[in-house]
Amino acid sequence: MTDPTPESFPAAALGSTTGTRKRFLRQVLRLAGPYWNCERRAKVRGATLLLLLLTMAQVGLAVWGNYWNRALYDALEQRSVRGVLIQVAVFAVILSCSLLITAAHLMVKRWLQIDWRAWLTEQLVGSWMGDAHHYRLLFSAGEHDNPDQRIAEDIRIATESAIGLAHSLTFSLLIFGLFVNILWSVSGGVDVPGFDIHVPGYMVPLAFLYATLGSMFGWVFGRPLVRTTNALQTAEATFRFGLSRAREHTEAIALMRGEPRERAVSSVRFSQVMRGWNRQSLAYMGLVSFGTVYGGLLPVLPILVAAPRYIHGVMTLGALMQAAQAFQQLTSSLSWPVDSIGEIARCRASADRVLSLYEDMQQLDATPQTPDRPRIVLERSQSASLVVEHLCIAEPSGRVLIEDFSVDVQRGERVLITGDPAVTGSLFKVIGGLWPWGSGRVWLPGDGNLLFLAQRPFLPEGTLREAICYPCLQDDFSDSAYLHALECVGLSRLAPRLDEQDNWEQLLPPRAQQQLGFARVLLQQPTWVFLEEATDAFDPEGERLIMEMLHRELPNATLLNISFHPGLEKLHHRTLSLSRVGETKLLFGERRVNNGSQSRGGETRLPFGERRGNNDTNNTGAH
Repeated sequence: MTDPTPESFPAAALGSTTGTRKRFLRQVLRLAGPYWNCERRAKVRGATLLLLLLTMAQVGLAVWGNYWNRALYDALEQRSVRGVLIQVAVFAVILSCSLLITAAHLMVKRWLQIDWRAWLTEQLVGSWMGDAHHYRLLFSAGEHDNPDQRIAEDIRIATESAIGLAHSLTFSLLIFGLFVNILWSVSGGVDVPGFDIHVPGYMVPLAFLYATLGSMFGWVFGRPLVRTTNALQTAEATFRFGLSRAREHTEAIALMRGEPRERAVSSVRFSQVMRGWNRQSLAYMGLVSFGTVYGGLLPVLPILVAAPRYIHGVMTLGALMQAAQAFQQLTSSLSWPVDSIGEIARCRASADRVLSLYEDMQQLDATPQTPDRPRIVLERSQSASLVVEHLCIAEPSGRVLIEDFSVDVQRGERVLITGDPAVTGSLFKVIGGLWPWGSGRVWLPGDGNLLFLAQRPFLPEGTLREAICYPCLQDDFSDSAYLHALECVGLSRLAPRLDEQDNWEQLLPPRAQQQLGFARVLLQQPTWVFLEEATDAFDPEGERLIMEMLHRELPNATLLNISFHPGLEKLHHRTLSLSRVGETKLLFGERRVNNGSQSRGGETRLPFGERRGNNDTNNTGAH
């Protein structure tokens, strides 16, 4: 499957206004439309057609069963042993066909459900993980809380419920079209006492009246279910997110003895789940109570209504039972909205959460470039330098952090960036394409690859080899490359554990994690390296050694290093000191350093105490 793009899953296909979210049918169609026209639409449409044909076969079996029911009771009334045996044989055929059709129908329906879910999940994950949406959503207004839960749980509910509801609605419409004719012909006519009025097919309008009253009362009792279901799903997602976050930060919580606080927070969140559950229970209680009365009367009412015609000999026992069953089938088809209100509520709530997430992600890209809402433009240039032109960085709220900042970083330079952490951190994110708020233009170098190393490198669960090479594949590098990278950063002791699987983010201390980040740099050999406090866990000597190692192993790489530790100026060509607007004047002093070379007497010290013989000169200053 191709990589999802905004064009492959257009915003128009999912809705772009909050008003569309209020229409359940339109919501479902906006979710189903792109899937119906996706790249594997032949399979999708074929499976949909097969599902429709199997649904029609189920309806045909229901009609056959209705006529079989009449024939069976007529044979019983006539006390015909031969007739009863024939109906037993017919029933065996009906049952066999029903088993085959039901099994086939189940498999096709479940294939459609999981395939639609898989396609929609890929689209949402592709958009969420594309163009840094997962990060930018944190600073954007809208209804997109717990996006992971919306993708994992709400897509499942929306797709499964939508297909289930579509099948039951189609089945009910076909049942209605066939059984209204059966009931009309079987029930015959009746004269209204005291009036010279003959009502033909009188059980048909009675079925309509019964279903209409049932639907009216059902919607009255069921309307609160929509609101309470949505609130409960939100509370459940928030509770799961809190537990997941506690699991991710288990070490920090344990060291701070924060378990009582976490238990208290978890208790508060679960109390919201309980309140939502209780409110949903009250909504269900009203609906279930009404459904019990409504369903209890359904099999009895048609027999009581048609009993006078049977008593007077106008109707046979078989016709009476056929009329009663047809009345139930017709009323059940008319009562589809009442019977499905709970599932509609779940599907609508989940579809709304999925649509709102995708719409908000689309809004991140659809925000126009206007004088009132400028955005930072990030483009690739044809030159081998990084150029920042008249950059203004603002917070998502609009508060300006820095304005009219311009700088030109040439290939091979090593630049130290210090100053206000809010400004330097936002500049790092601007160059990384994560921060569009503000104005100005950033020209990225047109040649070479870029690598960004954050304060805490992301270490995915898996083998240590996979953690080091992320996001590349482990087979992209040789064993000797892994060993060399670990040796250079002072983690030779981890070499025997390259193929061990563990949660390295929790197992390793912060400094070791940062060392693995630099090992990742050595593996990928980038031309441009951007560091954001990537050595804040180091002591001054270790920080100096790791920077010297980086300069030695990547002598031609360009380095932009955000750090607030003193003593690093001599390891860089120049220093930029950035401050927030309104506090002190913006400084980007051209403080250039030329230290010459430093010799370590035939021995190069590796970080953190490891040593190896080396006669090379270790250059730490400017070229």
